[in-house]
Amino acid sequence: MKFINYLESISGIAIYPMTSLFIFFGFFTLLIVYLIKADKQHIKDLKNLPFDNEK
Repeated sequence: MKFINYLESISGIAIYPMTSLFIFFGFFTLLIVYLIKADKQHIKDLKNLPFDNEK
């Protein structure tokens, strides 16, 4: 018996791929909204952070 046959025998298993898709889509949608609304100066400060040598 193959692994796919075990998954087909579980009732309600079809909800997991859809839930994963919605979580994935929601996370990246929220990330894009955050990046669009974020303060541009803050983004620029974070971008230059590795090059700050103010020790």
